Amino acid sequence: MAELPSNVRLNPDVELVKKIQSALEMKQGYCPCRLQRTPENLCICKEFRDQIADPDFEGYCYCKLYYKEK
Repeated sequence: MAELPSNVRLNPDVELVKKIQSALEMKQGYCPCRLQRTPENLCICKEFRDQIADPDFEGYCYCKLYYKEK
């Protein structure tokens, strides 16, 4: 996984984070919520990287592992 920007944090739900991280390991780093194993779906996925770059976006990534604050 990539290093997180200062305005991105893990979900505070520890059990959910453990489940998602376990699924990430089983899928060799690909988002467990995505079917295709493409470079865009490697964690942190392209969709969330684009959301991180958007100064107006605040919220969770698709699988709810990360939260981006404004």
